[in-house]
Amino acid sequence: MTEPAPADLLRLDQQICFPLYAASRLVTRLYQPLLEPLGLTYPQYIVLMILWEESPCSVSRIGERALLASNTLTPLLKRLEQQGLIARRRSAHDERVVTIALTEAGQALRGECACVPLQLFAQIGYPVEDALLLKGQLDALLARLSTAAATLPLAEKPLMQE
Repeated sequence: MTEPAPADLLRLDQQICFPLYAASRLVTRLYQPLLEPLGLTYPQYIVLMILWEESPCSVSRIGERALLASNTLTPLLKRLEQQGLIARRRSAHDERVVTIALTEAGQALRGECACVPLQLFAQIGYPVEDALLLKGQLDALLARLSTAAATLPLAEKPLMQE
């Protein structure tokens, strides 16, 4: 790949950030009709996937894994609790720590969500081999970005606001 001329550095088609941003928004939009019949938003789906791997789980751990700030995560968890999918509990050892556990309904929803990723891939028509290669590249990029972000002063480290 050749380096762009300095005059081209601010062209949108020369940026890596924009295709990532646009792809993220479009993927989220494509998930919407798949998740809506299940009563879920995309961020709720992400939180449930975390809990299907790791339940109970602290709110701070969920925020770290989902890259969501507490002011975004708290109302999201409240809605999942109102839907009967999770239960919140304060730690007996440290009242500042809140743990989230799946309810039976939350665990059962996993079966209903199992087809969602396959439906999305079918809708996109993206070959699985290409998707796996891209996933590996994105994981590597995310690791580098996380390392770079860790060097920022605390005030400059906002988590995603979605």
